[in-house]
Amino acid sequence: MKKTILSFFVAAAIANAHFLTTISSTDNVNDKKDANIKIDAMFIHPFEQTGMTMEKPVGIYLESTKNALPLTQTKKFDHKAWATNYEIKKPGVYKFFVEPQPYFEPAEEKYISHVPKIIVSAFGVEDGWDEPLGLKYEIIPMVKPFALYSGNLFQGKVLHDGKPASNVEVEVELYNEFGLKAPSEAHITQVVKTDDNGVFSFVMNHKGWWGFAALIEEGEKDFEGKKYPIENGALLWIKAY
Repeated sequence: MKKTILSFFVAAAIANAHFLTTISSTDNVNDKKDANIKIDAMFIHPFEQTGMTMEKPVGIYLESTKNALPLTQTKKFDHKAWATNYEIKKPGVYKFFVEPQPYFEPAEEKYISHVPKIIVSAFGVEDGWDEPLGLKYEIIPMVKPFALYSGNLFQGKVLHDGKPASNVEVEVELYNEFGLKAPSEAHITQVVKTDDNGVFSFVMNHKGWWGFAALIEEGEKDFEGKKYPIENGALLWIKAY
């Protein structure tokens, strides 16, 4: 009986997605006073607003791994998290991403390696928001990602090694800083799938930051002498107004 109860709580704990959440102080810089943006990276359950420890990432980058930004250890939801600042000095579209240390999840018997990306427009320039960075797993927005309203239909394309990835599950969650309550556990993490062209669609029904995680299981990594699969996540965080 105790084993059954324990299994139930473990299942409940992992039923809702944990996201490597990356959000910035703004996704639109229109004034010099807002040009020094802060980027937070944390490993959390976004809707439930509960945290997990995030080990120091390999890096937070601008555009490519050649442009690493300085890391500062912080705390989010009582757990270790990371942050960086970047001062935008000229107009453009800026793409930031985080490369984490793979995290072993014993309850799921797999490694989790999520690479989140955010896109920031500065001083009115909007060109290039749909161009890929060339990451192994990546979501490309099909809708201008920094000018969205709640109720808008968002579409993205999942790329795997630069090619559209079909039939891939994409988990979706709201960064719920509003105290919203879900009608059931099943409503916390939404799930859609990509079509034959790697495209998925989702209507954001509330303002705030939304995380999209395209999950592709590929590769293995050793833990205590045993090999486990790696869940690779292409993540994109966008904000609805």
